[in-house]
Amino acid sequence: MLLRALLAVLIAGVAASAPIRAASPADEDAAIAQSLAEMLRDARTIISNNQDLINNPELGDKHLSGQAVLDQAVKSYQKATGVDPKTIDPNSRQGRLLRAMMAAIVAVTDDNQATINQKGTAFKGFIPAVFARLVSEDFNQMAKGEAEVKVTAPPELVRNRKARPDAWEADVMKTKLLSAEWPKGQSYSAVVDVNGHPAFRIMVPEYYVASCLVCHGSPKGEMDVTGYPKEGGKVGDLGAAVSITLYH
Repeated sequence: MLLRALLAVLIAGVAASAPIRAASPADEDAAIAQSLAEMLRDARTIISNNQDLINNPELGDKHLSGQAVLDQAVKSYQKATGVDPKTIDPNSRQGRLLRAMMAAIVAVTDDNQATINQKGTAFKGFIPAVFARLVSEDFNQMAKGEAEVKVTAPPELVRNRKARPDAWEADVMKTKLLSAEWPKGQSYSAVVDVNGHPAFRIMVPEYYVASCLVCHGSPKGEMDVTGYPKEGGKVGDLGAAVSITLYH
């Protein structure tokens, strides 16, 4: 796995006794960005897997606190990367940013406990897309000036105006991620100018899985549970991308 390899290079590079080369700036940026994307997606998967629980109108306390969600996300992250995020040096850039992401996951879940635990209401609206947006917004406040995260999508698939791609993101999706020649699952990154400053930017593609099609599948145009028309997507279609900016 690419992320596992990138993290191995980064961790080896910052270890004082490491006998191999230090991570290059490009390696380090890629590892940090992929790490943040992995943690966000792992936590969002926990929220996705618990939709039936969250939307159960018969239950009050769902025992789905911020710490409970984070604990499960950390297990998934460790399984995917082979790295326990809690062991990453908190004084390193990766450690600081990853801890900010984990803190945002806890804060957003805890801030929405009243919604999650409300009895008598079935659909709560605390869906994976909303969760990811709120976590990204909290993270961006904590990491202001150092990093930004946004979950975006091709313009025709964007439902929330806050998730609209900027010009760079839209171009990358159109010319790279949606291209028939683009290797499925491969991210695209570049160092570009952002507001007069160089920044590492990466787009991590995300594809529809079966659970996504409840809201984004067929029949196209039919209203889903959130009140939006379904897009007619299929398993394997590009549905979104995690856009991460690391400022230099």
